[in-house]
Amino acid sequence: MKRLKSTISPKRCLAALLSAMVLGQSALAQVNLPALGDSVSADVSVGAEKKLGDQVMRQIRVDPDYIDDPLLLEYLTNTFQPLVGAARRLGNISDDTNERFAWEAFLVRDKSVNAFALPGGYIGVHLGLIAMTGARDELASVLGHELSHVTQRHIARSIVGDSRTSMLATVGLLLGVLAAARSRSVDGVQAAIVGSQAAAAQAQLNFSRDMEREADRVGFQVMTQAGYQPAGMASMFERMEQAYHLMDSGQYPYLRSHPLTSERIGEARARLGTGGMVKVVGTTEHLLMAARARVLMDPRTDPWRVLQNLDKGARESQKTDQLAAYYTSALASIKLRDFSRAEAALKTADALDGLLGAEPGAKRLLVYARAELELARGKPEAGFAALDVLKGERSRPMLMIRADLAQADPRPEIKREEADALQTHLSLHGQDALGWQEIGTLWQQLGQPLRAVRAQGESRAALGDINGAIDRMRSAARQSRARDSDQIEASVIDARLRTLVYEQRQLLAEMYPRGVPPGAEP
Repeated sequence: MKRLKSTISPKRCLAALLSAMVLGQSALAQVNLPALGDSVSADVSVGAEKKLGDQVMRQIRVDPDYIDDPLLLEYLTNTFQPLVGAARRLGNISDDTNERFAWEAFLVRDKSVNAFALPGGYIGVHLGLIAMTGARDELASVLGHELSHVTQRHIARSIVGDSRTSMLATVGLLLGVLAAARSRSVDGVQAAIVGSQAAAAQAQLNFSRDMEREADRVGFQVMTQAGYQPAGMASMFERMEQAYHLMDSGQYPYLRSHPLTSERIGEARARLGTGGMVKVVGTTEHLLMAARARVLMDPRTDPWRVLQNLDKGARESQKTDQLAAYYTSALASIKLRDFSRAEAALKTADALDGLLGAEPGAKRLLVYARAELELARGKPEAGFAALDVLKGERSRPMLMIRADLAQADPRPEIKREEADALQTHLSLHGQDALGWQEIGTLWQQLGQPLRAVRAQGESRAALGDINGAIDRMRSAARQSRARDSDQIEASVIDARLRTLVYEQRQLLAEMYPRGVPPGAEP
C-alpha cells in the first residue's frame, strides 16, 4: 500500500503518543511526584498497567514496521537486560513488577531518532536511534532513561495526576491511533488526535520536567551499576543536541518528547565532574550494528544507493570508519542485488577487520553478512560453508539464518535438520513468532502441511493476533480430519485451539466488562 505524504506522519504521531502515554489534562510540570507505593498502586494497579501495555503491544507486533532482525534484536536485548538486572539490584524493580512486567525491548523500523516506554515494561527503539549512536554506552543511556520511566511508574503517576483519568479512555485512544497509523491513514490519525479525549492529550505529550530529571538520575545510576561507561549519557545528550541543531527536519521526535535543556545536559556533565564536552569511544561491533540499523531503517532503493556508495570515499577515513563504510556498502548492495559490489565490499571489510585485530563481535557480523550474500544469490551451500567459521554457535540469529539457507537448499535432509533444531528452540521459546514462521515454511517444503499450518497459527499467536491464530488453527483442525493425518499433531492442534479460544474470550471480557456487544466476537 502506498504511503500518504503529510507533514504529520502517522508513525510519528504514534510514537509521540506512546512515549507520552496520554499524560492527561493538567499541567503535569506543576504536580509534585507521589512517592512509590502510595495512591499510584491504588488508582492504577500493576495488573492494570500490565494489561494496558499488553493491549498496545498486541497492536504494535502486527504492524509492518515492527521489525525482528535477529542480529540487531539480540544486540539490543543484550544491551537492555544488564540494565534490568542493575535496576533489580538497586531495588528499583519491586517483586510485583519484576514478576508481572515484560521487561522487553523491541525494534521499530523507522529512520527517526526516537525511543519510548510503554506500560508493562516494554521499551520501543527506532532503528534511527541506534544508527546515530557512536557507542553501546550511549544506547544504554537512552535505554536506562526509558527503563526508569517504567520502574518509577511515571506512566501510572501521570494518570493519577489527572484526577482519575479513565484507563479505558486511555486504552481506547491508544488503540485508535494505532489502528489509524497501521492503515497509513493520515486523516485517521488526525481524527484520533483531535477526538474528545485526544485533544487534551496532544497538548500534554511530554513527561513532566520532574519525571525527566528523575529518569535521568535513576537511569544514570542504573547504567553505571550495569557496567556501562558513566560518560555515555552526557555523550549521547551532546550527540543528539549537535545533530538536532544541524539537521533536524523532523527526524528527532525524541527531543520533542524529551527536550534537552541546558539544565539536563549540565547535570549529566556534573555527574562526571566535568563541564566540558564528553565523548565515549565505541567498539567496532557497535559501529557495524549502527551501520546495519542504517541499512534496515529505510527500505527504499534511493537511500540504499546512497549507502552503497559509502565505499567510494571510505579510504580517507580511519580504519574503523572504513570498516563500517564497507560493511554498510555490502549490506546495501545485497538489498540492491548488486552481488559483485557486495562481494568486493565484504573482501575489503574482511581485510580491514584483520588489520584491526579481528574483534570477535565485528568478525561475527561479517560472517553473517557473507551468509546473507550467498543466500541472496541463491547459493545456500556456500552460505552454510561461510557459517562454519562460527561452528558451535547456537544463538537465535544462527538458527534463523540457517533456516533461511535451508529453505533455499534443495536437500530434504538439510531442511529436516534445521526444522528439528528450530523445534528444540521453540519448545523453550514458544513466543518466538519469527521462529514459528521459519519452521512453518520448512514443514511445508517437507510435505508436512498440518505442521505448517499449526506453525502459522503459533506465529500469529506469538504476535498477539489471537483471531488470526484461531483462524489458522481451525484450518489445521479441518485438515486433521483426513484419514492419513498425524493424530498426535491433530491432538496438539485441538488443545491449542481450545486454549486460544479461551484467551480470546478473556480478552473480550477485559475489553467489554459489561458484556460483549453483538458482532464483537468473531
